[in-house]
Amino acid sequence: MSIFSNNIRFLRAGRKLSQQNVADELTISRVRYSKYENGISEPPIELLVKISKYFHVSIDLLVSVDIQKYPVDEMLKLPDNRIVLPVAVDDLGNDTIEIIPQKASMGYLEGYSDVEYIESLQRIALPFLTNGKYRAFPADGDSMPPFRNGSYIVGKYVEGIDELKPGKTYVFVTLNDGITYKRFKERKRNAICVSADNSFYEPYDIPFAEIVEIWQYASGIFPEDFEPGDYESYNFKEMFRELKKDIKELDRKVSVRRRKSQS
Repeated sequence: MSIFSNNIRFLRAGRKLSQQNVADELTISRVRYSKYENGISEPPIELLVKISKYFHVSIDLLVSVDIQKYPVDEMLKLPDNRIVLPVAVDDLGNDTIEIIPQKASMGYLEGYSDVEYIESLQRIALPFLTNGKYRAFPADGDSMPPFRNGSYIVGKYVEGIDELKPGKTYVFVTLNDGITYKRFKERKRNAICVSADNSFYEPYDIPFAEIVEIWQYASGIFPEDFEPGDYESYNFKEMFRELKKDIKELDRKVSVRRRKSQS
């Protein structure tokens, strides 16, 4: 079998997918896809591009590098492990900031490397943001106040995981959760740990293999004023979180007393 066939078999197995799952996503038959994994035939260039986008691994790596021999986090450090980072410019050639629409944010996972998709997005220019590539992502939920639904986080593109700084906030584009805005806590062996500023939510890990893009917070866009009363929902959830902790502690004390009385 070729390097390519070994790679796509490895990537599929790593995501616990069947050949039928992948074939359905590529809109081809399972028999046809199995021939690629078995090295019996090779896909045409247009299908190779689709496979590259599906697994989020560049064509270069798929056909020339045995990716099983390298740790996932090392693979993500490679600057060319992406098909392209499309950059939209205005009529004068100046870099602009693409805005990912609120209602179609999940579509970004399919189009983030598609030049036509990026060029179709609305764009703005913020003259105080220079020396880097910026993009605006929609806020969702209440995990990162003062951002709420309707506001946008402008992020600066980050080349790799090594550039993450503890305590700083980032937009993480991931395979499972889509677009999420969180504070980076620490790097682990095969994942990063992130947390929300709203303490109602617990910190959690994002596996390296799930990360598609990283954008460091640079600015915010707030279409509406953030009223003082908006914090009430956060405080309400915090109250329940504290209540949950108190109940847990009370349960622990009761269990200790019960054990003592039985001894």
